[in-house]
Amino acid sequence: MILDQFKLQKGVALVTGASAGLGAAIAVALAEAGAQVACHGNTRSPESTCDRIASTGGVAHALTGDLAHPETPRKLVAQTLERFGRIDILINNAGTIRRAPAVDYSDEDWTAVIEVNLTSVFRLSKLVGKHMIENDRRGKIVNIASLLSFQGGITVPAYAASKGGVAQLTKALANEWAKHGINVNAIAPGYMRTTNTAALQADETRNRQILERIPAGRWGEPEDLAGAVLFLSSSASDYVNGHVLVVDGGWMGR
Repeated sequence: MILDQFKLQKGVALVTGASAGLGAAIAVALAEAGAQVACHGNTRSPESTCDRIASTGGVAHALTGDLAHPETPRKLVAQTLERFGRIDILINNAGTIRRAPAVDYSDEDWTAVIEVNLTSVFRLSKLVGKHMIENDRRGKIVNIASLLSFQGGITVPAYAASKGGVAQLTKALANEWAKHGINVNAIAPGYMRTTNTAALQADETRNRQILERIPAGRWGEPEDLAGAVLFLSSSASDYVNGHVLVVDGGWMGR
């Protein structure tokens, strides 16, 4: 049955940035499909997400750690393996954004954004990919890219550079690991109603301009990513490799 291909059947997923927003919705969706989920919080505890999962009979485990620190990815993978014994799905969702005109953009802000949004994605993928290969285990890695993987944005040079890098890293890893049965893909969300876009939502002019361009006529909600994430995390996507799936209400087609 085709619907059976979307069931995760007690697979183990590690979701970064799962305290709220997109990450929390992703973690809950994976749990509803049958996965056991290690929920990571960068600076905020993911306990509320774990509680949501547990309230519906799912299994979740809370992890915390600042992905701006180089050792955090190794700790998160080790703690997930200690708790569950395996990792079948990695969702690289955690991200940060800092806004300033390019001529005023500080080296500190540049480094912080690149470290969290791109370097930690590589470190986590490398560790989880190695685990899967050494254990001869198929798996799924899903990176959260952005519309700014394709567009430049305004006053967010580090964010745009990092998300462009995420798209290219996705393709590079897919090229190497597809032969091992490891699918590496990405999702590029459009304008989603999260804390990262709070400033845009609050700006009456920018909010109007954004909504006028989105054919769907609304901001995306975190739950709008659930179906795409489940598809790329399940056996239904076994022949999808190195793809960046846009979920944007039609923005890119406008």
